[in-house]
Amino acid sequence: MYDLQEKDLKYIWHPCSQMKDYEDFPPIIIERGEGAYIFDTLGKRYIDAVSSWWVNLFGHCNKRINKAVKKQLDSLEHVIFANFSHKPAIELAEKIVEITPKGLNKVFFADNGSSAVEVALKLSFQYHQQTENCEKKRFVALSDAYHGETLGALAVGGLDLYSKIYKPLMMNTIKVPGPDCYRCKYGKEYTTCEAECFCEMEEVLAKKHKEICAVIIEPMVQAAAGMKIYSAQYLIKLKEMCSAYNIHLIADEIAVGFGRTGKMFACEHGGISPDIMCLSKGLTAGYMPLSLVVTTEKIYNAFYIDYIELKAFMHSHSYTGNPLACAAALESLKIFKDDDVLNTNREKSELIRKLTEPLAHSHPYVGEFRQIGMIAALELVENKAEKKGFDWKQRVGYNIYKIALRKGLLLRPLGNVLYFMPPYVVGKKDIEDIVNGTFDAINEYFG
Repeated sequence: MYDLQEKDLKYIWHPCSQMKDYEDFPPIIIERGEGAYIFDTLGKRYIDAVSSWWVNLFGHCNKRINKAVKKQLDSLEHVIFANFSHKPAIELAEKIVEITPKGLNKVFFADNGSSAVEVALKLSFQYHQQTENCEKKRFVALSDAYHGETLGALAVGGLDLYSKIYKPLMMNTIKVPGPDCYRCKYGKEYTTCEAECFCEMEEVLAKKHKEICAVIIEPMVQAAAGMKIYSAQYLIKLKEMCSAYNIHLIADEIAVGFGRTGKMFACEHGGISPDIMCLSKGLTAGYMPLSLVVTTEKIYNAFYIDYIELKAFMHSHSYTGNPLACAAALESLKIFKDDDVLNTNREKSELIRKLTEPLAHSHPYVGEFRQIGMIAALELVENKAEKKGFDWKQRVGYNIYKIALRKGLLLRPLGNVLYFMPPYVVGKKDIEDIVNGTFDAINEYFG
């Protein structure tokens, strides 16, 4: 492993990392994966409690998906997607239209989550320009939002860690304070409230609707913000106002789609259909880069006219509609159906709650345990009564992460928030090990 670590650090610049940290904590070289586990070159096993950045649904090296990808590889690896198509893409688009909320019936292919967000923003903007609403040129997003790291996606994000330095390059987005349910200023609980905090969004939309193209939102959970879960009533109210003011509602389901929140898509919690939905991450069960932007016939028709009118959507990616990725996605969707995954996950999410809740409630440094479906989070605080978080410079979550890795547990904290988003193949013993291992690491850090 050590020779490989040296070569890695000689040549590779890792994502979302301060590379100087690697001097004391070099990258772990993974040799293989199996189910909910990954194994390094020394044979040590780690439980992948975060699904390798939220992408893995059915375990590493899933036999069914392996077989589907290998079969596709023998017939077609890739082909240009302009003026050409292929069976896996056609079948995937058909299936996605079938399972997404009503009214979403046109599928545009891209190759990662940030790209899907860029597509969605461009579609919305161009739609309004081509439908006599030329004054609509701005987007609304929530504070603490995360939608990716290309410039357009950063512009509708709200986390300075990723975007602050690039602000001179970014478009001027309208930011609205997002729901902060742990520290709710109305003293409400997101499970029972009427989304009283929506009043700030309501005020912005009422005042500036004539200049707004779209509102983009992560339905139900602001993931990178610390798995901040909020009320479905917020979605319901937002959809109603967007419809009234001819504003597109863009649902970024990249992190929360495909069963993560307990329903196939997070929008289902509010019973709403967005105008545009972005999908990626779990789409291919973690196998291949692929993203989809699913939209309405109404938006599609605004681009459908003779070429000479110059209203086509001139956006492309080299690997658009890659057949291997489509094959993986199709097999993943078949597993959902064959294994009754959503119902099975309810039992697993309940076990996570049952094991974690009492430990969190009694722990002096765990301010809140929050959960929706197969997403669970622990927010660490310095003062539980005051809900005062630790100074970010202490890197509490990061240090607990390092301890957990020594114990064979892969966590990927978001600041002071530790979370579980495991592959759906985890068993009872795996869940017990994740929960107990996390609290062992927390307790070791705090002494």
